[in-house]
Amino acid sequence: MSSINTISNQYYSLNLGTIEIKQSRQSIYRYWNRLHRFQKTLVLIVVFLSVLYVLSHIEFHHKQLKNIPSNHEHQPLTRDKANPRPIPDRFVAMNGKRPPYSIFKVPMKGPSNERQKKVVDAFLHAWKGYKENAWGEDELKPISRRSSSWFNLGLTIVDSLDTMYLMNLQDQFKDARDWIEKSLNFDVDRYNNLFELTIRILGGLLSAYHLSADQIFLDKAYEFGNRSLPAFDTKSAIPYSDLNLMRRKAKSPSWTSDSSLSEVSTLSIEFNDLTYLTGDKRFEQAINKINQILHRLNKPNGLAPIFIDTNEGQFRGRTITLGARGDSYYEYLLKQWIQKGAKYDKNDENFYLIQNWLESVRGIKSKLVQKTKPNGYMFVGELLSDTYSPKMDHLVCFLPGNLALGYSYLKKVPDFPEDDLKDLMNMAQELTETCYQMYAQFATGLSPEIVYFNTHEDSTKDFYVKDNDRHNLLRPETVESLYYMKKITKDKKYEEYGWKIFESFEKYTKIEHGGYSSINDVTNPERVNFRDKMESFFLAETLKYLYLLFEEENSESFDLKRWLINTEAHLIPIPIN
Repeated sequence: MSSINTISNQYYSLNLGTIEIKQSRQSIYRYWNRLHRFQKTLVLIVVFLSVLYVLSHIEFHHKQLKNIPSNHEHQPLTRDKANPRPIPDRFVAMNGKRPPYSIFKVPMKGPSNERQKKVVDAFLHAWKGYKENAWGEDELKPISRRSSSWFNLGLTIVDSLDTMYLMNLQDQFKDARDWIEKSLNFDVDRYNNLFELTIRILGGLLSAYHLSADQIFLDKAYEFGNRSLPAFDTKSAIPYSDLNLMRRKAKSPSWTSDSSLSEVSTLSIEFNDLTYLTGDKRFEQAINKINQILHRLNKPNGLAPIFIDTNEGQFRGRTITLGARGDSYYEYLLKQWIQKGAKYDKNDENFYLIQNWLESVRGIKSKLVQKTKPNGYMFVGELLSDTYSPKMDHLVCFLPGNLALGYSYLKKVPDFPEDDLKDLMNMAQELTETCYQMYAQFATGLSPEIVYFNTHEDSTKDFYVKDNDRHNLLRPETVESLYYMKKITKDKKYEEYGWKIFESFEKYTKIEHGGYSSINDVTNPERVNFRDKMESFFLAETLKYLYLLFEEENSESFDLKRWLINTEAHLIPIPIN
């Protein structure tokens, strides 16, 4: 529009029949006077209708952007660019509606020792491959030097924000931040998994906001939250699994009305946090409904089947696993209780969360835990209906860290049974050892995706891997538990375990020209067979946990009494109650 003012000696015309209206004010006035009354009336009607059309279009798109049903009142976030709202160093006030919400801003420190520097170098090598070959796309294919699309939301950028912040990679963080401000657009016309979107995109944005206090991350997180609400609009309040952010529509997969247990139960920390930051209660209310449904459903021994129907809000099938589709339900029972104040009080409205978690731990111990022959490694199997399977996904290796975290809180509860505390720590220690052995006993020093354990008296090997399960996806769960175990027990052996795992990643998954690749065969160091995929969680989780694991005790970044780490390793501060 500004270019119009720079053009001279030109005119623009609007044809109504044979009428020509020139730019000159005098010409416009002269031609207006030449019009008959009927022609003037027609012109005025056209102008009036055009104005009405434009105004109605603006209002329609404004409502669509907010995605707010007519029965909800909502005050959108505002951003005064001339006078930006200052973010206090320690607190964000919630307009008197709730206690101050602590953001515990963390200054960028960077690595403090050689091992941390090696992890930063690994991150930069991964980032180099991504930036040169897949910038703005979801993930890198490091062998073919191409990109891989999933969400079409620049997943690796969003997922890596807080890792870069912690590592004091200021230039890389600024590049990512600027891309998010200019290019992160949720108008993607495709259905993506709500659970994955939430833990990676929403979690990444919230963590970046808490660490940097940069308003752009909260603005984007809030926009994502508003676009996500239709997923919770179901008959049962159990959310649909698939969400279209552009159309603001959600649905079940075409082949079933079921969602998985982990998908519906692992949204809570992120959406609760969004409510705490914005004061918009709709997010927390949606989560509370899900929690109450899952709490009321029958769960023998505290163990829940891995499928739930979104129409009826009832469990489907009888498969019990702490691996794929079940894992983070158990993880988030504990972490929600912590987020809600960690009050071990039967009269507290959130006591059911820790109650359900403790019941599930007892169920895991009595129904799923066994020990191998000949060396007695503890493992967590599965129940397929009533049939026990000695199968354990690498994903299950989150559990020892979760048990240790629970121990660290419950040991301070007066009169909490000492035997139960001992059981928690014993399970945590033994399962951590098993998860490490899943790395150490394979030729590459890397764990397969799935292992099967031997329990027969005549067994000579504790576990084995099937041909289809030999791959390694650069997963974080074992180094996650190593981080918690070192942090809580102060035992340095867990750091040594982590260092050996890191060295194996460096030796067998690093791609010379940039990036790291998952591999197909951990049993054959001569032919690992690259899968040509660098998962975003390698930067978001695996390298972050390794970096934190190698911290020296006197320079630790996070107090586990002040921060939660979501299931994608994004950092969410615990509200002050």
